[in-house]
Amino acid sequence: MDPSVEVALSGMLAAAEDATPVNAVEAVTRELGAALHARTISFLITDLSGRALVRLAHVPFDSAANGRRDGGEVATVVPFDGGPQEEALRTQTVQVVSGDTTWTVLAPVTERGEVIGLLEITMPAEPTPQALAEIVRTAHALAFVVIANRRHTDLFEWGQRTTPFSLSAEIQRRLLPAAFTCEGGSFTLSGWLEPSASIGGDTFDYSLARDTLHFSVTDAMGHGVTSALIATLGVGSLRNSRRAGHSLTEQADRAGAAIAEHAPVRGAFLTAVLGRLDLNTGTCDMVNAGHVPPILIRDGSPRELALPRSLALGMFPGRRARGGAVTLRPGDRLVIVTDGMHERRAAALDLTARLRGLHALHPREAVRALADGVLAVAGPTLEDDATLLIIDWHGHHGRPRRSDGGADVSAATSADCR
Repeated sequence: MDPSVEVALSGMLAAAEDATPVNAVEAVTRELGAALHARTISFLITDLSGRALVRLAHVPFDSAANGRRDGGEVATVVPFDGGPQEEALRTQTVQVVSGDTTWTVLAPVTERGEVIGLLEITMPAEPTPQALAEIVRTAHALAFVVIANRRHTDLFEWGQRTTPFSLSAEIQRRLLPAAFTCEGGSFTLSGWLEPSASIGGDTFDYSLARDTLHFSVTDAMGHGVTSALIATLGVGSLRNSRRAGHSLTEQADRAGAAIAEHAPVRGAFLTAVLGRLDLNTGTCDMVNAGHVPPILIRDGSPRELALPRSLALGMFPGRRARGGAVTLRPGDRLVIVTDGMHERRAAALDLTARLRGLHALHPREAVRALADGVLAVAGPTLEDDATLLIIDWHGHHGRPRRSDGGADVSAATSADCR
């Protein structure tokens, strides 16, 4: 193993802590670049659209620079084009591209399957296997540097926003989980929200306990700020009662009461699917409160789950929610969507057929492929939010993940599946 690379990795956390939050990533990449004798090294963060990368840089005010600017900060969008950058992220494998006089290494920056960005290194010679292994380790560690430092600055969020956010979109984004993907060993989960032009109040959420996976998908009535505020009441109540240890039906009842009492308009409601998956047994308790039925894909065949139907939360707060359950088998896929996947123009997408064709994709890639499909038939501007949550159940709770560089290599999408 190249000892200079090892030194760079051991000094990385110190370099990150010594730098300010906005300079932490640059400090880490500088350490690695010096150890590798790299010509250039940069970090590209994923765009919030999920369809591009964004190269962040800091340049003097009087320097010429392309891209979106905020003072001396410059964000340049690098759209996905099917090339090696996209290939590295989709397949979660390092790509090495040879040029006339240089070699470019593209390493995914990933944590538990959540794609954060890409490490791009230009080197004067072909990297050795040992150097590639250290680059993978450093890229994985860089994910934690980004996660830790983005709490203290808007720089990363600003870079990811290639389109302006409305107030309702700002509220809605704060309701979503910090990571859209989670690989948990016995399960793989990924969610996606494709917003409408006026924001339709959709959310998804999840939380992992020691032996339980909690999840939800909600859709607030209306559009705009009012819808976002109703969603805030619903999600806030669900999280509060979940953390207090209440049952699914109690969570639903409490959220309905909160919306009925505090919503900014009379008659406000929120549809929801709430779930609690026992990771030891595969038993999944669920509540369907006026929502689109969840879809279970077993042996490649999708079917709607016939759960007891409860009223939408807030509609009649005195009526108690009813729950149901399904026992998942290893290899099952659970899909929950909002009605934005079915309404009007979006209905032209044959969701059942599309789900069959995506069975080999990692949930992270499947939700984005479905979102792309909706945009293809109903876009580029949707009339309602389209939200998806996919959970793959692998079973064998407690079995170690087969991870490499922050991704489960057994679950990642291979190049021949896309």
